[in-house]
Amino acid sequence: MRSYPHNSPQAAARIVALTMLADGHFSHEEFQALEHMQAAQCLGMLPSEFMEVLHDCCEDLQSAPQLAWDEACRVDPVALTVLLDEVSDPALRHQVLQCCCQLAEADRYIAEGEAVLLNTVAAWWRLPRPLPVPSLHPVPQAAA
Repeated sequence: MRSYPHNSPQAAARIVALTMLADGHFSHEEFQALEHMQAAQCLGMLPSEFMEVLHDCCEDLQSAPQLAWDEACRVDPVALTVLLDEVSDPALRHQVLQCCCQLAEADRYIAEGEAVLLNTVAAWWRLPRPLPVPSLHPVPQAAA
């Protein structure tokens, strides 16, 4: 995986991008959530720059021998901790984790890969765990 400057918008955006990839595919709801919460701007970048980071992340995952892409995108735990260490600012960590949680919940389904990634991020950064267990079924809709 390419490296980005410490605490840079790109380093933060890559963690968000990994969340989008954690279940093995992008959903329309995730892209809508990105736009709605203005994730790119919150991370200090333009939406086009975020998309570039997302593209580069996909490219790195597909070409790196230590990384696997199967039913869900999984980054080797050691490689993931290196990426997580590129973000050390406490406020930025909280912001990234909150963004990741919103994206994982955007399609009203928390896949196992998403829950594992989010819990790994929270544990490595010593933040409260946002999702203790994966929700393997869609979240029920409230009665109208």
